[in-house]
Amino acid sequence: MKFEILHTCKQSGARVGRIYTEHGVIDTPCFMPVGTKATVKGLAPEEVKATGAQIVLSNTYHLYLRPGHELIEKAGGLHKFMNWDGAILTDSGGFQVFSLSSLRRISDEGMEFNSFIDGSRHFFSPEKSMEIQRALGSDIVMAFDELTAPEISHEKAEEAMERTLRWLDRCSEVKLKSHQTLFPIIQGNMFDDLRIESLKRSLPYATCGIAIGGLSVGESAETMYGVLDAIAPYLPKEMPHYLMGVGTADYIVESVARGVDMFDCVLPTRIARNGTAMVRDGFITVRNAPYAEDFTPVEEGCDCYACKNYTRAYIRHLIKADEILGGRLLSVHNIRFLERLCAEIRQAIMEDRYLDFKNEFMAQYKG
Repeated sequence: MKFEILHTCKQSGARVGRIYTEHGVIDTPCFMPVGTKATVKGLAPEEVKATGAQIVLSNTYHLYLRPGHELIEKAGGLHKFMNWDGAILTDSGGFQVFSLSSLRRISDEGMEFNSFIDGSRHFFSPEKSMEIQRALGSDIVMAFDELTAPEISHEKAEEAMERTLRWLDRCSEVKLKSHQTLFPIIQGNMFDDLRIESLKRSLPYATCGIAIGGLSVGESAETMYGVLDAIAPYLPKEMPHYLMGVGTADYIVESVARGVDMFDCVLPTRIARNGTAMVRDGFITVRNAPYAEDFTPVEEGCDCYACKNYTRAYIRHLIKADEILGGRLLSVHNIRFLERLCAEIRQAIMEDRYLDFKNEFMAQYKG
């Protein structure tokens, strides 16, 4: 894998880059739709590609539990299994153990947890996470890390950070497939000193990318931006910076100004299934009564399939009638909204006006 910086904005320092993988090129800043269980929920790969997405994210924890990484490897790897010919990033499973398993036990050896499917007990070590991701054959492999809740003490955060760094060393010892690249994950909770230390000590393991984990987990926006501001001067300029689990327009726009190049989140498709659309000034809940006789597109000027062919009134009808198509159409729109936003961000950076773009966008955005 290779990363090339095409332009650095003279006004803001934000970058436009290009990641080259065996399964295609990714223009950055970029948004990665989440295909947790080897599918972006409700959408065919062709529909995802039509939004402009060049890379999707899939989930190590879920695919390990069902259908199993061995089966996917027998099918020729995740790309063939899910019929996606673009790049794929797989997370390590650490976040899912943290968020889905109430009966988890963490030690230096790894994490023991119960399956959310049937309650059976399982164990992930750093080596096991790498073994699963190697079998899946993703292009970008995430290191196994320990996520912590935002309210913990400095002592507990440091303990988890040290364990994450020890696990990173073990991850790096596992031989991946020739096309795969390992991304270390910066941890340290909301403590600037721990974040900077985690970043510096992770750098020797970063060959073509580094991730920022443990943010957007319940802390305020100001706290998250503060952490990003603290680590920004230490981020390696020669590789992409991936902020994990972030997918609202305001967070993306603000984080790009703080040196971030890659984003992912389940939010766009999750809220779509509940009848909510992302628009320029925030969100609209299409399922609500005011849209019953609204025969305009979800968002004027949007070029997605949903906006070109259907109205708010029709999509509201589908959502209220519990028809699958309603959530599918809003999923297409929401992903396309973020892909268009990233394209606008890249253009503003190329034209050395990103701070102006950010200020104009945030003045309009209501959240």
